[in-house]
Amino acid sequence: MSTAEEHNQSAAEDTSAPIEIPVADLLMAIWKRRRWLAMVTGIGMLLAIAYALSIPNVYTSTAQLMPPDQQALTTTSMLSALTGTGSIGSNMGGLLSSRTPGGTFIGILDSPTAQDDIINRFDLKRVYHCKLYADARLALSGQTAIVENKNSGIISISVTNHDPILARDIAKAYVEELDKLLNTLSTSSARRERLFLEDRLKSIKSDLNASSVELSQFSSRNATINPQSQGQALISAASALQAELITAQTDLSGLQAMYSDDNVRVRQARARVDELQSQLRKMGDAGGKVGSGDKETSQLYPSIRELPILGVTYSDLYRQANMEESIYETLTRQYELAKVEEVKEIPPIKVLDEPQVAERKSYPHRAIITLLGILISALAGIAWITAIKLWDITRNYRKCNFLLGGNNSIVS
Repeated sequence: MSTAEEHNQSAAEDTSAPIEIPVADLLMAIWKRRRWLAMVTGIGMLLAIAYALSIPNVYTSTAQLMPPDQQALTTTSMLSALTGTGSIGSNMGGLLSSRTPGGTFIGILDSPTAQDDIINRFDLKRVYHCKLYADARLALSGQTAIVENKNSGIISISVTNHDPILARDIAKAYVEELDKLLNTLSTSSARRERLFLEDRLKSIKSDLNASSVELSQFSSRNATINPQSQGQALISAASALQAELITAQTDLSGLQAMYSDDNVRVRQARARVDELQSQLRKMGDAGGKVGSGDKETSQLYPSIRELPILGVTYSDLYRQANMEESIYETLTRQYELAKVEEVKEIPPIKVLDEPQVAERKSYPHRAIITLLGILISALAGIAWITAIKLWDITRNYRKCNFLLGGNNSIVS
């Protein structure tokens, strides 16, 4: 092999060999351009400060709920009605067979039903500048964090917003919606019984009012309060009048035997007899048809002859009204008991911490943003200086190898 070929081979080996970059040269290059690096870092810091100041303050309000009772949640369709999931199965222990009570609460709070109620309540479509409920739900979910502590079971509802009062109100609304939906969607036996009794009470109340009005109108039209008592009173009064009539007739006969018909005492006795006979006729017959409503205004009670006929109708009306009143009282007692049982079965919402208006912002952390801006700009400047220095070293190294290869060829 000739000398030129050896030189070419050695130059090719040198070209393929890795380039050694001294760290001291890189540090020296960074040091020489320290002013430029400081300027870049300063510009990055100013940009970070401007960006941090442009971000509006965000406040967080948090409500904490005590874990629900395991035995309280027994309905199997409460969560499925909200989230659209199927039933779990009767032999799996109901709703909580594969879910914790806190998980059930979180599922209810994350449901579109609860979110739509909150959106409508605070007009969040206008607040979030959304036209669709789906977009408003996404925005609300992005600003809401509902977390269950696995150790204690406490549920935290945190809502963030630029308005601290609105954040507090939305967090409080979540608690209220949870309580409302638990009461509304409960399908326990006590609730079904309460709903049945409620409808039945409305029907019985309507029937009782109609029967009472019909009975009162009949009693007022025919002057009957209690036909049985009235009959006994009329018979007693008629017996007394009959006795007085017999006495008056006896006195009249005695006076007629002693005096002429034009005598004053005879005329008084005859007038007394006529009056008693008139009263007895009124008691015996009112002079009109039963129930016709054409009774004289002076007659305050029905006649003895009318009472048996009026008594039948009155007894039917009274019995109907009395029966419906008894049913109404019984159903009212059962209704109150069912309401108590329903309250026992519905899990109570126990609020550990009420949401408060945040006194301090939760975001942005402007100091951290500024430090990150300084760090990123400094690292970017160092990377830029290092890349330029490496480029210069690589270019000079290749240039030297090229010159060495050319000299060898000339020598050969």
